[in-house]
Amino acid sequence: MQQRLAGRKPAGRRPDPVPGGPGVAEEPARVILGVDPSLRGTGLGVVELTPEGPVCRHFEVLRCPAGWSRTQCLLRIAEGTRDVLGRFGPEACAVEGLFHARNVRTALIMGEARGACLAMVAAAGLAVYELAPRKVKQAIVGYGGAGKEAVARMVQRMLGLAEAPPPDAADALALALAFAQEQKRLARSGPQRL
Repeated sequence: MQQRLAGRKPAGRRPDPVPGGPGVAEEPARVILGVDPSLRGTGLGVVELTPEGPVCRHFEVLRCPAGWSRTQCLLRIAEGTRDVLGRFGPEACAVEGLFHARNVRTALIMGEARGACLAMVAAAGLAVYELAPRKVKQAIVGYGGAGKEAVARMVQRMLGLAEAPPPDAADALALALAFAQEQKRLARSGPQRL
């Protein structure tokens, strides 16, 4: 409290967002969690930015069998997300932006899965940034309409992985990589903070 009154920020505290900017911190996040939410297969990916380039620290797909109820799946997604947050200590989270679904029920279920992840991320105190799926594909593959296989192969190449990650995990890693590129720009058109 005394440091605040003296006009100094407490040690160890992340810097405040840039005034008037898109909400990206002055010092870029070094460890980023990417989240590709889905009820039956939520992708999580953790990327660390090092002087040598981005490094994959972890990826997984939180799978929920078809026989599980929605509430069982949401609990699995929340607990899996909390576990990754605790093990890898990300400093920011990038999540896929909402899309227009033809089926309202599908959109609601996707929203529930997204909410389960975001609740855990918010509880951990992370800033959450939303990136449009086309923008992520453009950043990673160079084409906004790229398919899942193309994204997975490019993520494999960018992170030097022995094999391509599963599609949902590849999408999560792509989100983290795209956010890493965006946060460097600090432009008004940067990622949307939730």
